Amino acid sequence: MAAERTTRPAPRRLPAQRPVRRSARRLLLSAARHLFAWALGLLWVIPFAGVAMTALRPQKELLHGWWQMEPLTISLNNFAQALDHPTAPMAEGLRNSLLIAIPGTVLPLLIGSAAAYGLLRSQSRVRRPMLLAIVLLLAIPQQMVAVPLFRLLRDMGLINNYVGLILAHTAWALPWLTMFFRNYFLTLPREVEEAALLDGASRWQVFTRMVLPMSLPALASAAALQLTWVWNDFFLALILIYKPDLLLATQRIPLLRGQYHIDWGVLSAASILTMSVPVLVFALLQRYYIRGLVGWTLK
Repeated sequence: MAAERTTRPAPRRLPAQRPVRRSARRLLLSAARHLFAWALGLLWVIPFAGVAMTALRPQKELLHGWWQMEPLTISLNNFAQALDHPTAPMAEGLRNSLLIAIPGTVLPLLIGSAAAYGLLRSQSRVRRPMLLAIVLLLAIPQQMVAVPLFRLLRDMGLINNYVGLILAHTAWALPWLTMFFRNYFLTLPREVEEAALLDGASRWQVFTRMVLPMSLPALASAAALQLTWVWNDFFLALILIYKPDLLLATQRIPLLRGQYHIDWGVLSAASILTMSVPVLVFALLQRYYIRGLVGWTLK
């Protein structure tokens, strides 16, 4: 019995301890990731919180910093003053921006999606050179085309005209929209199109009745991005629109500054009013936006 006790191997506890260590590491990594994400989100929220508190409080409460909460008076007076400002009323600017943003989003979406489908299904030899030209156009900055664009629209009589600005936004968006839709159309099942063509449908009917309905996530994500870029545009509007009653919302914000005094509450309220439209669009199209951006990368 004594010999058996001395030769009996000791129980091994290492395999039982390894899962515990792994689970502890996972918990630590998960806690570190969540802590980093919360810290990064806080860094993004703090500036917006400052702008919001400045817009919602009177000027006298901000003399020692917006983070001083005593006294705290919440009011919408700054928003009312920004909307009905005597120099640059934001209500008129928001309306003008909508007149540019809606057609400046819908028109390039329709043209870009049709061009992308045509390039994808075309058997012409110029298809590859056209794709290369589109890629090269993506690298051109706006400042490089400012002077020729101004001269072209001036000769056409489209300066201080919303049509000229809409055409400029449409032309500028076509290269990236064409590449975006082309990449998304590659993920769609081609068998459905071939079956429709065998049944006698034309290419246009296949595109409008089958391809576009299947591409709603891509359309939503592209619409959200394009509307945001058109709405936040300042450079193209600066060189094409001069009349005071035609100025967009982004052009009116600098005009709210006085020569000797700056009302930061009114300026912050105007900034929040301007940014509320793209934020609302992203909130409404969030699900389709994520599916459209991520969906074609999963192929």
